[in-house]
This record gives sequence, C-alpha cells and structure tokens, in this order.
Amino acid sequence: MNTIDLFAGCGGLSLGFQNAGFAIKAAFDNWKSAIEVYRANFSHLIFDLDLAQDFDLEVLREFAPQMIIGGAPCQDFSSAGKRDETLGRADLTLKLAKIIAEIQPEYFVMENVPRIEKSQILREAKDILKNIGYGLTEKILDASLCGVPQNRKRYFLIGHLNSKDNFLDLYLEKNQSPHPMTVFEHLGESLDTEFYYRHPRSYLRRGIYSVHEPSPTVRGVNRPIPKTYVKHLGDACEPNGKVRPLTTIERSYLQTFPTDFKFFGSKSDLEQMIGNAVPVKLAEYVAKAIKQYQADLSNSKVLQAKQLAFHF
Repeated sequence: MNTIDLFAGCGGLSLGFQNAGFAIKAAFDNWKSAIEVYRANFSHLIFDLDLAQDFDLEVLREFAPQMIIGGAPCQDFSSAGKRDETLGRADLTLKLAKIIAEIQPEYFVMENVPRIEKSQILREAKDILKNIGYGLTEKILDASLCGVPQNRKRYFLIGHLNSKDNFLDLYLEKNQSPHPMTVFEHLGESLDTEFYYRHPRSYLRRGIYSVHEPSPTVRGVNRPIPKTYVKHLGDACEPNGKVRPLTTIERSYLQTFPTDFKFFGSKSDLEQMIGNAVPVKLAEYVAKAIKQYQADLSNSKVLQAKQLAFHF
C-alpha cells in the first residue's frame, strides 16, 4: 500500500509501517536536523516542506498515496506543554485532516497525545473526515502492551473510506500483551546497569527506575542526577554513584529504534527528535492491525463474490 508520512520527524512512524510491509513512498517535515537523520536511514525521499503553509497538493498526489500517516506536533495538547490549543501548533492537526480530506487516501493514521481527545480541534478534524466518508476508529494505546518497554500512552485516529466507525477496534485490542514489557525484556543486560535516573518534571515524582519495569515516557529532556537529589518514596533504589541517566542512544532503544539506526547532530536536537518520535514497535503494531483488517476484508469480498457466482 503506497504510503506517505507527514510530520515525519526522524522516522519512528515510517519505520514501523515499513517493517510491517507498507511501501513508504515519501516523507515530509521542515525540521532540518530530523530530516538529515531521516534521510540517512531510509531509501525513499524526504522533503523539506512546511505543512503549516499553503502549498500545491500535487506534491503529495504524485506519490498516489493509498495511506497517509502523520503525527502532528502535540506540544499544545501535551501534559508536558502549555495545554493551550490556541497557541497555533494545534492547528496542524486540523491542517493534517484537511490534507487527508483533499487527497482522500483509502486509509489514514493520525497520532497524538491522549489529551487531544478533549480538544475542540479534534472535534473539528473528525467532522471534516466524517463528511468525506471515512469510518473512524479512535484508540488510546499503551505502548508497553504493544511491544515497547515504555509506559507511553498515545492516541490514534484511524480512518478507512466507506467503512463503519470502530472498524479496527478488535484488531487493535486482540494482540495486546497481557503484561507490560520491561526494559530488561527488550534490552537484556546490554545497558550494564540495573537502575537508572530519568529527570522528573517535579521532585514530587520519582526519578530512579529499575530495568525490571517499563521505563517512563521518553521525553525530550535528559539530565544527570543532581547531587542534591533526595530519594523519593517510589524510587527503585537509593541514589548512589551507580545510578546514571541513560545515554541519548540508549533512550532511542526505549523508543524501539534498532541499534543500526543512524543518529547524529547536537545532543539537544537528538533528545528532542527521539522524545518526539512514535515508538517504532507501536507504529508497527498499528500497521499490522490495519494489514490484518485489510486482508480479512479482501477475503470476505472474495468469498461474497464466489457465493454470488455460485447462486447464479
């Protein structure tokens, strides 16, 4: 299925769909640092294009997309951001919906943070897509139940032309793991540490974690453990010289990027693009659900055609 990725970042969504067998034809973003990393890891083209501005949609149509995937910037919805959808970036979710409505691929996937469910922007976006004829599935997925060693919940809006709403619910639910994946289950002893530090948003929250649990959400901030850090009740161990933050690349592994994925650039840029990325295995999980649904739909149509032919 020909697929294009909008707001592609460094490529977590693209790689997950590619691993599931989708043909990524092109990607689009306008953050140069992320574009350079993306370009180094994929054979298809990525274009430097500001999707917030008006542009000729033929740039997208020339790839004949049957699927559009995209995770518009989420800072205006995120619990880590200002939670104010009037700041401008939330409009990109609406812009993505309008692009999909104009191109009308057979399928689309939009990813964002769970808080978007409460937004007026999302209601407007869904109205646009429903009016075109898309059946919509909405689901908040816990990445730790979808092959990712991380407590990261993300909202997905998935559409299929001329389907009923909730068409993909069963497929997104039935293959989830009964248990959250731990860091150790994914990485084994490769981190060479049992405990690590993840800087909390406030010191009312824990900061020290064990590899024998899922990691907290990987964010775009990565700091050393402060010398003045005081043990939190929830910490996995006492603060000591053996507890360290994970490196930038180790954090990419928690986002399930493979070890051969090429990351380069400034540390601040890398932390941000890795923290912003859709975990590869979460994207792959969603892609496989769509692929299975499409296969079952095709088989059902073939069976109906045979039954009709037999009847006549």
